[in-house]
Amino acid sequence: MLLNRFFKRVIHSGALDVTVASKTTRYGMPVSGQAPIAIQVKSHATARAIGRNPVLGAAEAWMDGRLSVDGDNILGLLDLVGYNMRWDWANKSRVALWQSTRWLARVMPRNDGTRATANVAHHYDLSDRLYDLFLDRDRQYSCAYFMDPSNSLEQAQQDKLAHIAAKLCLQPGQHVLDIGCGWGGLALYLNRMSGVSVTGITLSQEQHRVATERAVAAGVADTVRFLLLDYREVKGRFDRIVSVGMFEHVGRARYQTFFDTIRDCLTDDGIALVHTIARADGPGSTDPFTAKYIFPGGYAPALSEIMPAIERSWLWTCDIEVLRLHYAYTLEHWYKHVLASRTAIETLYDARFFRMWSFYLASAIIAFRHDGHCNMQIQLARQRDSVPLTRDYIVAREKIYRDMNSG
Repeated sequence: MLLNRFFKRVIHSGALDVTVASKTTRYGMPVSGQAPIAIQVKSHATARAIGRNPVLGAAEAWMDGRLSVDGDNILGLLDLVGYNMRWDWANKSRVALWQSTRWLARVMPRNDGTRATANVAHHYDLSDRLYDLFLDRDRQYSCAYFMDPSNSLEQAQQDKLAHIAAKLCLQPGQHVLDIGCGWGGLALYLNRMSGVSVTGITLSQEQHRVATERAVAAGVADTVRFLLLDYREVKGRFDRIVSVGMFEHVGRARYQTFFDTIRDCLTDDGIALVHTIARADGPGSTDPFTAKYIFPGGYAPALSEIMPAIERSWLWTCDIEVLRLHYAYTLEHWYKHVLASRTAIETLYDARFFRMWSFYLASAIIAFRHDGHCNMQIQLARQRDSVPLTRDYIVAREKIYRDMNSG
């Protein structure tokens, strides 16, 4: 049986008890202090579906109730499998998988204007209430910045905004372009902290509506405006350009267009910052569950895929920072909030949606906890002397912003 062969090959550290129909099989060896993970697969047909396509098969079986985990601990199951398949040269199971799937990196997802709008709507035009249930108060839907892993989500998200603002070297009166502005939190923060004007662009109808309402409520609609606009249609030049959590939706075929747009829209002494999910493990492919149900058209790039486009755009790479476990910590907060809001989410949608969303966040935690996923912040400029020569200014500036925000 495919599922039996998969678990025998993969599970070594920790114990997994799998019941198919009425037969239970244990895989792996118990680890001191860790109880075995016990799952029930409702039928042999479901077992075959999971064996053929472990991620998508398990996700759909979980969503439909054909796969159950004791205590509904889907994170525990994925953590056990993810740890055993962790991205590590010493992990021979992962090395073999990596070598056998290299060809998937050659698949180039399309993301033309029409498709991009539909893909954005699929995820970001869900109910406002859903995002309020698991995000922070400012509704930051991207990796937070944990100066201490014990910090609250609220603190870490505000520290992220200060960190980004510091890297932009903002001055009052400058004009900032926010590509993929979300619900407007970053744009409003930059305006409030630095006296800059901001134009935010998004393809999401819901995000545009909420962001515009927030600017009006804050009394800054004359200096912070939001447009329903594709980045490829932007006109004019900006002193600063920032893009947080949007580059994952560009599509590999469009990387050159994206960075050429940044070059063309920056003033001569302008600075840009791109904050994106990335891969430490090199070019790959989006897993089939995420591609089908969560982020159609989405892809987290390797740095080796990004840099050629930056080089060809004649932009200076002034700084690259790799945030490793920060998104795992962020997602853990979101996951706990989703579990605590189960009744509200099932009322808003249904039980299947709740199970889909919990699987999405749990699998994302594992991607950043055990797999090759990370976050990167890439600072760019048209001129080599646009930013200070050393990185000390980042710490100094973000402290000023944190102090202002807490005052």
